[in-house]
Amino acid sequence: MSDPIRTRHDGGVLEVVIDRPKANAIDLATSRALGLIFRNFRDDPTLRVAIVSGAGEKFFCAGWDLKAAASGDAVDGDYGVGGFGGLQELRDLNKPVISAVNGICCGGGLEIALSTDLILAAEHATFALPEIRSGTVADAASIKLPKRIPYHIAMDMLLTGRWLDVHEAHRWGFVNEVLPAERLMERAWELARLLASGPPLVYAAIKEIVREAEGSTFQTAMNKITKRQFATVDRLYSSEDQLEGARAFAEKRSPIWKGK
Repeated sequence: MSDPIRTRHDGGVLEVVIDRPKANAIDLATSRALGLIFRNFRDDPTLRVAIVSGAGEKFFCAGWDLKAAASGDAVDGDYGVGGFGGLQELRDLNKPVISAVNGICCGGGLEIALSTDLILAAEHATFALPEIRSGTVADAASIKLPKRIPYHIAMDMLLTGRWLDVHEAHRWGFVNEVLPAERLMERAWELARLLASGPPLVYAAIKEIVREAEGSTFQTAMNKITKRQFATVDRLYSSEDQLEGARAFAEKRSPIWKGK
C-alpha cells in the first residue's frame, strides 16, 4: 500500500498531500501521521509556510473515513498530535498554512481547511458538512464556522448538510480565491513563496494574537500586546528582525529576515 501522505519541501515551503483513494478520507493512522508532519513543520525553523492539498482531481478530503469506522476505528479514538487531521488542535502553530482545495471538501475535510489560514479553491470545488446525515456532529466546524461566515449560513450548512459550490463559498468569505484547476497549485506555491520571503517572527505574533484574542476582550488583548505578555510579541520586539525592518525602511531596501 502506498503512503497515504506525500510531502515535499522547496526552500521554506512544505507541501502536504493527502493521498488515500478514492476520497482522501482520513482514518486514525492517517490522522496520527498528519499530526507528526505538522508538529515537525511547526518545530522546524527552516520551514516557514505549509500547503495542504488532496491527490487527484475529485477530492480534497472527504473527512472521517466511515469505512475505517465500520471496521473498528472509534470516532473518539486517538487522532494523534493536533487532533483530527493534525491541525485542528495543534498548539502554538505560528506559521502560515494554505489550503489548496482541488475538489470535494466535506465533513472533516472542510474542518481541516478551516484550520488553515488561507483557502484557495479550484472552480469545481464544493463544500459541505454532511455529518447530520450520519447521525454525528461536525464538532470543530460547529465552533469555527459561525465565527467565519454569517451565522445563519453556517447553521444552514450544519443543520441541513447542504452543499455549497465554490462561488457561494467565496461569496460568504471562507474561500480567498477561486482558480482554474490547472492554476490551483501554481497559485498556492506562488502565495507560499511570497509568505516564505516575509518576516516569520511577525507572522508568529499575528497568529498568536489572533488565536488568543478570540477568547478575550479587545482591551485585554491590547494590554497583553503592549505589555509584551504574548511570547511571540516579546520575542519579536527583542529581535534582530525588528531592527532590520526599521533599517531597511530607512535605507530604502528590501529587508533580510533571519527569524531571530
